Amino acid sequence: MKVKKQIRVLYSFPHKLGSDRICTTAWQQVHGLATAGADVTVFPGVLQKPFSKQLGVHAKPTLARGKYRIPYKLLGRMRALKLHDYIVSRRLEKMAGEIDVVHTWPLGALHTLKTAQRLGITTVLERPNAYTRFAYEVVRQECEKLGISMPSYHEHAFNAEYLAREEEEYKAADYLACPSDFVMKTFLDAGYSREHLIRHQYGFDEKQFTLDKSTVRNKRPFTMLFVGGVAPRKGLHYALEAWLNSSASQDGTFVIAGGFLPSYKEKLAPMLAHPSIKALGHRKDIAQLMQESDVLVLPTIEEGSALVTSEARGCGCVLVVSDAAGAICKHMENALVHHVGDVKALTEHITLLHDNPDFLEKLRAESIRTANELTWTTAGEKLLETYRTILSERSMKQTAPLVLST
Repeated sequence: MKVKKQIRVLYSFPHKLGSDRICTTAWQQVHGLATAGADVTVFPGVLQKPFSKQLGVHAKPTLARGKYRIPYKLLGRMRALKLHDYIVSRRLEKMAGEIDVVHTWPLGALHTLKTAQRLGITTVLERPNAYTRFAYEVVRQECEKLGISMPSYHEHAFNAEYLAREEEEYKAADYLACPSDFVMKTFLDAGYSREHLIRHQYGFDEKQFTLDKSTVRNKRPFTMLFVGGVAPRKGLHYALEAWLNSSASQDGTFVIAGGFLPSYKEKLAPMLAHPSIKALGHRKDIAQLMQESDVLVLPTIEEGSALVTSEARGCGCVLVVSDAAGAICKHMENALVHHVGDVKALTEHITLLHDNPDFLEKLRAESIRTANELTWTTAGEKLLETYRTILSERSMKQTAPLVLST
């Protein structure tokens, strides 16, 4: 049996690895790669959550040493990310011949990517969200429809400096790693070649997001859950309208877990006042809320691949999502999927599940059956195989004989 060569990965992450949101995603990605057998050297800005020694991950922060850290706020976000990028690019210079793949993250990658290119090392740029220019535009349009504006400090408010930097990184990377078909489509629509894009997936922690077998679902009202930062891009306004138009609003409960953008909350106040709707604010007990719910709704207008969709499946929630959510699911097999902004379809989906508990249970059972395909362990194995594939393809291109025309 042929033994596969161990892939040597330099993983560059400019933020606090192991913190929340994308910092959790990146930590789990590194953990999954190492578990799958990759030799991983990780350069985070700060290592918030250490790895077990058994994994063999070599971690060396760029903006911290021991207990001492360079504050991101003191430097300013962009300057901190650029400093990280510069430090990683210098370290990479000394590692030529020791690395097979350099995996980077947006806004902290440009010099690293260019250095790797000069050294002949294959590069991957993570795309945790849709093409940024597209994302800015659809959020702007949605805000105009609602009659509100995004605060300038918000991560989804237009920022010309960030956009220009990211588009430079897109060009410098050999591959853009897309976690969903939706993300890939936004790049294809923008004119990027299919050969420039690779498809991988995110996952969920099956130890945290699991079934609660003690829950008796038919003993409580139908419950629909929304989880996430509550801003226009997540489409909560569509979910609220659909809920109030559905039969579920008569005797069910719609639970919202997440902090609101103030102007957005004010706009939605009349719908939020309905007695069937409970806005809980930011919560840390998300797994428990999922275990206590029948459905997770996410009518987002643009997304990378929302982690909550896989986490919900692990907890036994049936997904009711838009086709921009990046959810790994199949319409009418283990979930219900609607086109972005289609309130009529979303209303019908909520009503269908509320009025037909047997169909709800059928979707739920199928969703649970395949949820083990969505763990971070599986995601790490798939990403490592993706590395092997692109390295093999690039090697074949480089060794292909030159054919002269006659």
